[in-house]
Amino acid sequence: MKYVTVFGAGQIGSTIAKLLHYSGDYVVQVGDMDEQSLQRLSASVPIQTFVVDVTDEAAVSATLAGQDCVVSACPYWVNSGIARAAARAGASYFDLTEDIATTSAVRSIAEEASGEFIFAPQCGLAPGFIGILAHHLCRDFEKLDEVKLRVGALPQYPSNKLMYNLTWSTRGLINEYCNPCDVINNG
Repeated sequence: MKYVTVFGAGQIGSTIAKLLHYSGDYVVQVGDMDEQSLQRLSASVPIQTFVVDVTDEAAVSATLAGQDCVVSACPYWVNSGIARAAARAGASYFDLTEDIATTSAVRSIAEEASGEFIFAPQCGLAPGFIGILAHHLCRDFEKLDEVKLRVGALPQYPSNKLMYNLTWSTRGLINEYCNPCDVINNG
């Protein structure tokens, strides 16, 4: 059995924790700053939950003692600290961030870390799963001129001012839409 800590007990973090738990391959614990979110989660699945300030790197590192990996389902602006705590604790690190600066910081932390662990930022839907899907769809072709995949949460009947299906952090969404992005052109 592998020991996994999930930080973030919102919709996405709770779903990740449940999937890992019910696979039968992991002992899962979930930490969050919001006690009500933790109570909702522990009422629906028998896993250990704990309150932790995810901005306190020492506290995060202490909760990772004996853990094989950490999955951060927290907002992008706390992920660098969680990654540093994972490196100190000797745990592999995964996150869902879309933020370019955070990804760069996590890569730097990974380069400086000593040990045999994995640091994998951007493991969400996009970036993340969409790349895996593209590879799967393309692997049997001898030649491809172009592959275009799109991901979005644009509802047929929008019900908010952003005209968007808010399934994750509103602040993360605004960050993604308003900041410059990296482009790979002819690469």
